[in-house]
Amino acid sequence: MKYQIEHINKFHYDTPVDQSLNHIRLKPRTDECQRLLSYRTEINPTAVTREHVDLWGNTVEKFFIPEIHENLEVKTTSIVSIQKSPFIHRMEYSPEMRNIYHSELFHQHYLAYLNQTNYTFINKEQVEAINQIIGENTNPIQYSLDVMKYIHENYVYDTEASDVKTQAKDSINNQAGVCQDFAHVMLGILRANLVPCRYVSGYLYVGEDSALVGDSATHAWVEVIVPGIGWCGLDPTNNVEALENHVRIGTGRDYDDVSPLQGVYRGGGQTLTVNVSCTLLDS
Repeated sequence: MKYQIEHINKFHYDTPVDQSLNHIRLKPRTDECQRLLSYRTEINPTAVTREHVDLWGNTVEKFFIPEIHENLEVKTTSIVSIQKSPFIHRMEYSPEMRNIYHSELFHQHYLAYLNQTNYTFINKEQVEAINQIIGENTNPIQYSLDVMKYIHENYVYDTEASDVKTQAKDSINNQAGVCQDFAHVMLGILRANLVPCRYVSGYLYVGEDSALVGDSATHAWVEVIVPGIGWCGLDPTNNVEALENHVRIGTGRDYDDVSPLQGVYRGGGQTLTVNVSCTLLDS
């Protein structure tokens, strides 16, 4: 599958801004299942970007605008090819996998993806209540699928129920939110049950007559590490594997590590308008 993604961020400042420094993470990855064919960044007021790769392997573009401005527009255009086949639902939890999952070396290697963050922390009582419903983690592969299904079936997709700072423990109490919240809840549950996992930001192609949800802006889902296989994507918002419809931009411990646009400026308040379009070019 080949997609063209156009992502536009428009900032309007309440008072003129005399300088701003910004970092964006909007460049899709190239890996064994996804290939970035082209990418372009357009910034108004005009600015030159400098790239670097962060600790989590994400491309970060940095730019500085010195002159006075009341608006800032960042537009990125990407063409991405994806080829991925489903497999985690068919995967057998072998004795070899079990031995690796329970080894000290495995836990040490993926410690960053086992530790809770402010976004993903959930209370012991919340973990116990959820495990009473879906069962204990005796098979990390099946348990991850069960957590994904549980969130999809019991949480309401509601854009008014949360904001960008909402934490997993609050989303569990509300049982509502958006893809970012569902991903944080899933991360919190899995990490509390010793399943290494990471946050993924990207885009979702919905297309026509699809039941998938989450294409109005950047999308979020979860990846779990499976010994001998690698990182496997699971989308709790839609209860599906992250396959050909999911375009990966960045990965990290939580939203903070992959925030699409971060910046500092001198001036008053701001409003942000985001528009994302993902178009299928061919199959």
